[in-house]
Formats: sequence, C-alpha cells, structure tokens
Amino acid sequence: MNKKYIVRLTAEERKELEILVKKGKTQAYRIKHAYILLAVDADGPNLSDEDSARIFGCHQNTVRNVRQRFVEQGIEVALERKKRDKPPRELKIDGEKEAQLIAIVCSEPPAGRAKWTLKMLAERLVELDIVDTISDQTVRRTLKKTNLSLTCGNAG
Repeated sequence: MNKKYIVRLTAEERKELEILVKKGKTQAYRIKHAYILLAVDADGPNLSDEDSARIFGCHQNTVRNVRQRFVEQGIEVALERKKRDKPPRELKIDGEKEAQLIAIVCSEPPAGRAKWTLKMLAERLVELDIVDTISDQTVRRTLKKTNLSLTCGNAG
C-alpha cells in the first residue's frame, strides 16, 4: 500500500526520539509514539503501518495518525495525543446562564421556603426558559464551581 505521509527523520530528531525511549521518564503514549516514528522512518527500518501496529500493540489508525501529525505539524505534535476540537458534551450552562443562576440563588426563595433547593433551582431555570432541561446535579456542580452554598443563611 502506498503511504501518503512519508516519515523522514533528521539525525537530530532520531537522536531525540532514541533518548526519549531510552530514558522512559515520560508518559507511555509519548514513548509509544516515539517508537512508532522510529519504526516507520523511511531512512530507517521503514516498517509498514500494519507491522508497526502489531509490534507496538496499537491500531493501524494510531500509526497512520502519528505519521500524519509528524509530516504535517512536526515532532512535538506527533508525540502528543490528538486534542479534541470540542468537548464530548456541550455545556448546559455558559457564563451568561451561570450569572442568571447566581441571580436566582441570591433572590428570595419561593413562598413557604427558607432556602432554595437544587431541584427548585433546576425547575426555575427551565420555567424561565434559560435552559431546555437541566439536572439538579448540573446546578450543584455550577454552584460548587462558583463557591456558592445553599446551606448558609446568605447564599450570595
């Protein structure tokens, strides 16, 4: 199979990678990526993606991705894990919604109640169309992040 991204290590890069794997004092994935780059080097062993994946106990896509990142972005990016473009879940509460939540917490609780509860706050956020749906635990995490407490007399 024709390789789209050909890895050609300079003498400096090869030496840097060999030192990295010899020391072994870094994250395991960085060491594995260094081994992969050394193995697929066109001026070195020039192993195929399939052989490299089998030898290093990873998927062929890992080898292909490391090879591609090296050619396109350089050695440091190839040694790191791929960064996510966006988080796995979109945030329910951004800065503006967080400010509205804090305003609700600091306001008077409903009649007949001494304090706001997490469930009441979640329901209130939905009532005011600030969010479509939200759990009381998301409200709890947001309040914890902002160092607000519902247990004290003054929530603000």
